[in-house]
Amino acid sequence: MTRRGQLVLVAAVLVAVALVPILFASMQLGYHDDVRATADYDDPTADALRVLDRAVATESAPIPRQFAWAANESAVTHLRRALRPRVDRLRTSRVEGGVYYDVSYNDTAAGEWAAANCPTGPGRQFGSCHADRGVAVQNRVNRTHVLAVGFDVTTTTDRGETSVTVVLEATGRSKW
Repeated sequence: MTRRGQLVLVAAVLVAVALVPILFASMQLGYHDDVRATADYDDPTADALRVLDRAVATESAPIPRQFAWAANESAVTHLRRALRPRVDRLRTSRVEGGVYYDVSYNDTAAGEWAAANCPTGPGRQFGSCHADRGVAVQNRVNRTHVLAVGFDVTTTTDRGETSVTVVLEATGRSKW
């Protein structure tokens, strides 16, 4: 065999070795005709949480300008009234598509979140923090600040029922 022939043979072996991982990867992907494509699948519970997350962020933003700490119960009532139309719309927003949402406030989850996450300690100028009817609020410079809202969300579809408890931060950057 000539030197050129040996070089061609070595190059062919290298290409074949390089293709082996691609072959194994394509074999692991597999195909099954009754599996839904991921782009085709939507998670109705995640959709509901996104709607609630945006609503909490939007409706809680003006609270500190409107309510002193002495009126924190009124601030919570105001926030819950502001959220009511969005929660009511969410409940029936996808009924035609076979999806129903049951949404309620969770005071226990909000209280646990407040106990674990309220900023406190030396150098902080923040006051007390507590949960009221599912809403975690804190005294900051004698103004009421909404920090988070706890919800129980049950999603009913033709595939079954999913229930989650979530605490959505007023920043709109919640991770669920």
